[in-house]
Amino acid sequence: METTTDTGILETADIETSSDGYAGRFAGPSGEWFLRTQLNITLDMLPPVSERPAILEVGGGHGQLTPHLIERGYRVVVAGSHQKCCDRIKPYLSPGRCDFVIGSPPRLPFRNGEFDTVISYRFVCHAHSWQRFLAELARVAARDVLIDYPPIISFNLCTPLLFGLKKRMEGNTRTYKLFFEKEITRVFRENGFVRAARRAEFFLPMVLHRIIRNRIISAKTERVFRALGFTEHFGSPVIVKFTAKERIS
Repeated sequence: METTTDTGILETADIETSSDGYAGRFAGPSGEWFLRTQLNITLDMLPPVSERPAILEVGGGHGQLTPHLIERGYRVVVAGSHQKCCDRIKPYLSPGRCDFVIGSPPRLPFRNGEFDTVISYRFVCHAHSWQRFLAELARVAARDVLIDYPPIISFNLCTPLLFGLKKRMEGNTRTYKLFFEKEITRVFRENGFVRAARRAEFFLPMVLHRIIRNRIISAKTERVFRALGFTEHFGSPVIVKFTAKERIS
């Protein structure tokens, strides 16, 4: 049953992405390569650890970033829509290395600009109201918001053809919304943020790399496509950073 608030339907897509079943998609060498690529791009976009920025991970119960951010000295809070969304990050909660708070757009339990940086991966493409979702991320961020999303201008155009294959490979895959980047940019601009950095992760669909099951071949292939400029123009998913206008001016 969907839970509603005074501002709309509570976004609960992170219940699935915080599960052990979802984590299984990233098991093995290829999965580790996916996550390492995501992490490296993210670290390039984050402010220096020396600034001690407070980072909020909305839907970060999947634990793909949290341990790495903690190890590098960032102060991390994970927001999840349900208590079960913290299961995979419990080892980091009991020693007080990070905090978990139950909350999700359209109303996060935080003040305006409470966090220096807000990160939300594997979420917006499953949101009931993605515009409200992004606006809420912007509300609680003082400086930067990092999200990932699947762009339409990519192999995602073949999603209807590849979905059956993806379903057989992953088992628990879901349908998801594809975006034109101008749609996302417009919402952030309306909330006082401008695009500061952008990087696509892969040119070939991740499901094809899972079929190849050879990290070395996949990495070499992707390096060629990136060198040719294909990845930046047609790759997916895309990680994009938006920065508050006053931080740039």
